[in-house]
Amino acid sequence: MHHSYEFQYCPVCGGGLKSSILKDNEPARLICTECDFIFYQDPKLVACTIVEIDNKIVLLKRGVEPERGKWVMPGGYVDRGEKVEAAAVRETSEECGIQVRVKNLMGIYSYTGQIEAVVVYVSEHLSGELIVGDETLEVKLLSPRDIPWDDLAFQSTVDALRDYCRLKSEI
Repeated sequence: MHHSYEFQYCPVCGGGLKSSILKDNEPARLICTECDFIFYQDPKLVACTIVEIDNKIVLLKRGVEPERGKWVMPGGYVDRGEKVEAAAVRETSEECGIQVRVKNLMGIYSYTGQIEAVVVYVSEHLSGELIVGDETLEVKLLSPRDIPWDDLAFQSTVDALRDYCRLKSEI
């Protein structure tokens, strides 16, 4: 279930917002009908990790919507003011109980019409045992050849894992 929330009220004065084109070649913006505040709707940033442990990677089966029951790499939303790499490390720890170190950027994945921009890092396991977090149904350590391609959540998961496998020459 995917929701598209449209803001209706100005966060400055509480007046009504209306959608207007301010400049040619730019999308419509929400403008307050009372104080003329322009409400820019920014993308949501997601930070994920492809965790390497003994030539395998960690995948999680989602326990929440959207895409409940499908597989993803550990990750989640970056908090305002948080370093993106730190969010990837934090989310990995929260979701599967392990401490990791970011090695390098795998890629940034964004799609027309989607509000999320997904930053994916390759990381290495430092410590801790894999656990099933409170938003996860199952955790698996899989070799790249065993990735359940037909059962992955989100296009960004598919694209990042394809890029990773290409990098590792295992696809």
